Amino acid sequence: MTKNIISYIPFSLLLLFALGCSTKNGNSKTFFGGKIINPKTKFVVLYSNDKIIDTLLLNDRNKFLATYDNLDEGLYYIEHGNENQYVYLEPKDSLMLRLNTWDFDESLVFAGKGAERNNILIDIFLEGENERKLFYQLNNLEPRAYKNKIDSIINFKLDTFNEYIATHPNETESYLKILKIALTYPIYSWVERYPINHIYTSRKKEFPKTDASFYAYRTDLDYNNNALMYYTPYARYITNYLYNVTYAAGHQPMKNGFSSDFTVDLLNTINNKISSSDSKNAFLKRTVLDHFYRKSSCNINKKTFDTFFTLSTNEEHKILIKNLLADNELVQKGDKIKGFKISDFTNYPVKIEKFTMNKNSVLLFWNKEYISKSFIGARILFLQKRYPQLNFAIIEIDGNSDNRIKNIDIKNQYFINSENLKNNFLKSKMNRTILVNKNGIVENGYAAISSINIYKQLQELSEIN
Repeated sequence: MTKNIISYIPFSLLLLFALGCSTKNGNSKTFFGGKIINPKTKFVVLYSNDKIIDTLLLNDRNKFLATYDNLDEGLYYIEHGNENQYVYLEPKDSLMLRLNTWDFDESLVFAGKGAERNNILIDIFLEGENERKLFYQLNNLEPRAYKNKIDSIINFKLDTFNEYIATHPNETESYLKILKIALTYPIYSWVERYPINHIYTSRKKEFPKTDASFYAYRTDLDYNNNALMYYTPYARYITNYLYNVTYAAGHQPMKNGFSSDFTVDLLNTINNKISSSDSKNAFLKRTVLDHFYRKSSCNINKKTFDTFFTLSTNEEHKILIKNLLADNELVQKGDKIKGFKISDFTNYPVKIEKFTMNKNSVLLFWNKEYISKSFIGARILFLQKRYPQLNFAIIEIDGNSDNRIKNIDIKNQYFINSENLKNNFLKSKMNRTILVNKNGIVENGYAAISSINIYKQLQELSEIN
């Protein structure tokens, strides 16, 4: 019964109740709750880094409330549906949020103890989104003019930071660090991307010449903070920095993918620049997977993966990559697609040979752990409209008939039990797109719908007679 009491308490009274409880008699409890308008699911998930702290159920009025004893101060993030945003929590906070999923970030507001910190971070985030156009325009400038503009912007951000310190003398060092990162790291991230962006916008063939002073800020930045590797401004900066350093080692600009030499050098850059083992392993894994999927091909460069296995110290990551390579070996270009069934949403099994018979087909095997339904829904709808002559099957790995993707015709949705496969080409359970011609022959055993190369590959498939 007590779990449903907040159904009948207005948001404002709920806030007052939480405020009173958190301060009475020095109570160290932290309250966190809120209201979701137009919810996508019946729960909100609270994370610290990549670890789930709590799953907060919405009541019949779409509200939630949780209390925590001895909660660590720091940055957390909430996930609802397929969207997420950060929250900063301290012991004794009574933080309440309110958001409308139709306009997730723009509608998010906080109230209660701890609200000011979080509202400022949201404002900075939204301001950063609005500044994108400005930074794209700056990419046309030559290095000196670009640096002058960036220095001016950074000084403005630091003035904002110093003003906050002056008006909040009791603020914690931990929050001030997050605030400074939120204000400045997105700007530094654009600076790291400037050489490659300048190539694209100016249509030049060579990177602009910069000296050491162009990146003078690097000496003041922290590159090994595990606790921030899941904070977007921080992680994005580190990523852009690693790519820029690797390009500067002598690689030419690449648009449609990365050469194996670049990938190997990037992996070594990660190893040399990131000393934290957890962060290093995360970057190594993400890089080798991202570059593999960008190719949208079952062609494997042995040197790339050998480098990964040499540098990574995470055994789980190694097992995942080994399973991916094993999957890749089982279905390749020129093979006949055969010997298994996919089930439609009436639980009727369909032989894959029948599904692909006389039809150039796109078989997307997906796993919710690695891709969102919203991305699949939008992407496949776009590809179906662009290539209407192709036969699409969207197949959830180890799924069921209850997990339907909106926007996609139910006739195109299937699921498969990977454990029942005689030759399990889905052992890694990672997303995999197989392109099959009307004769049942594989044209591409490991395509990727997220890759820019998929357009040419689907066009070629659609033209097969």
